[in-house]
Amino acid sequence: MKLVAFDFDGTLSDSEMSVLLGEQYGVAEEMATITERAMNDEIEYAESLRERVSLLEGLPVEGVEAGVENVVLRSGAAELIRDLNDAGVVTAIVTGGFGRGVESVLARSETPVDAIVANQLEFEERRLTGEVAGPLVEGTKDDALRAVANNAGIDIEETIAVGDGANDLPMLRTAGFAIGYEPKPAVEPHCDAVVESMEELQELLAERLD
Repeated sequence: MKLVAFDFDGTLSDSEMSVLLGEQYGVAEEMATITERAMNDEIEYAESLRERVSLLEGLPVEGVEAGVENVVLRSGAAELIRDLNDAGVVTAIVTGGFGRGVESVLARSETPVDAIVANQLEFEERRLTGEVAGPLVEGTKDDALRAVANNAGIDIEETIAVGDGANDLPMLRTAGFAIGYEPKPAVEPHCDAVVESMEELQELLAERLD
């Protein structure tokens, strides 16, 4: 094991970033419904992402920052990433969520990672346009994982992917070892191992490191 790539929403964080933003605009319930359908592989991820972000059109930057401040890591996630860093393992976050939120929570928890692949919300005159851009709107996480591994000079077979939802499937299928973190029913059959807590994940990764 030389590289571990984590999904963010539902994996490193038990919150859903788009829903937290939706709470600032009164559309959280609609967003949660769309997200659940996508994670269960009922609709395409790109379609679900665009639908969710369109609901945020007009949200001021202050509302975005307030929503981002509510994004937190799961208990034990920061320690796990730091341990991997200390062991010389390349760490990456590969998420269809928003880089602004990922970067904020990592800075607040003083948790460095080697690479972040994420999408970005678009603004115009300090308000969201309802549009989203980035490598994981249409692109898939397998390509992102390969790119991170190539940049680090690591063979894909020496990678581990950790995720929970349907949009993680390309990354899970491509990695040398696939771990489902409380995976959705459509995802679990494609995992080499399943964990239900950060403690379990830390133990499993420690075994792979040895």
